[in-house]
Amino acid sequence: MASIHDAEIASLARRQHGYVTRRQLLNLGLGRRAIQYRLQTGRLFAVYAGVYAVGHRPTLPIDRAYGAVLACGPAAVLSHGSAMTLWGVWKRWDVPFEVTASWDFRRPGIRVHQARSLLRKDARSHLGIRVTSPARTALDMAPRLRDKPLDRAINELLASNFLRIDQLAELLGRSNGHPGAGRLRPFVDDARHGMTRSELERTFRAFLKRFGFPQPELNTSVAGYEVDALFREQRVIVELDGYDWHRSRTKFESDRDRDANTLIAGFRTVRITDIRLTSTPVAEADRLWRILRDAGG
Repeated sequence: MASIHDAEIASLARRQHGYVTRRQLLNLGLGRRAIQYRLQTGRLFAVYAGVYAVGHRPTLPIDRAYGAVLACGPAAVLSHGSAMTLWGVWKRWDVPFEVTASWDFRRPGIRVHQARSLLRKDARSHLGIRVTSPARTALDMAPRLRDKPLDRAINELLASNFLRIDQLAELLGRSNGHPGAGRLRPFVDDARHGMTRSELERTFRAFLKRFGFPQPELNTSVAGYEVDALFREQRVIVELDGYDWHRSRTKFESDRDRDANTLIAGFRTVRITDIRLTSTPVAEADRLWRILRDAGG
């Protein structure tokens, strides 16, 4: 028969991706023998030193990542490649999970990084897991990535609004000597004071309404590519270009490669920059209307 302790353990585990720590069990009033009994009867499963799964061993990678963080102490955070996945930049979960802690842990199955300079602002909670901030994740991963994957990662973080250029600049300002700082500084040095991705999209919607355009499909797919806006009847794609996320040679080339492939599929692409959209909206609207009329036959 389950005790009040078991109900409390289950409640705690539901909030922690299926895990509890030995310290938490002791705080609930369980002694060494009570913990050992639950291990012997299958109510608890030892996963890491001082970390137990409740009822069964979690199998989902995100749950196992939480357990890895829990195993490295209360100040630990998911980091590096594992953080890239949690923030949605990577689609895969590599093992071992990577965790950053303030002192040197040794945990089988976990790659632990020691960082004495990790400030509170360098950690976030995302999907219920403590993780390095997007800026700190980019800094940690910059030495590992080639130019194209690094450019893609920064652009995806910016486009998702998880990262802002000013946050990256603030981190680099106190990260002299970090091996990733030099790789990230061009993203800050070259940044202009353009709009964020979400601001540009909101401005474009207001632009469409102001000048009476038919409602296009937004963030849809054409020929295997995600496009910002599609006037399907006219077979015209509109791409919104902000300098912060379209400034590299790699992105410049990939955008034009995509334009050529969608043109083969029968869709013309019009690129509208944030500067033109805000400084010359009347001229931009007149040009877009002409393009749509011509395309519509």
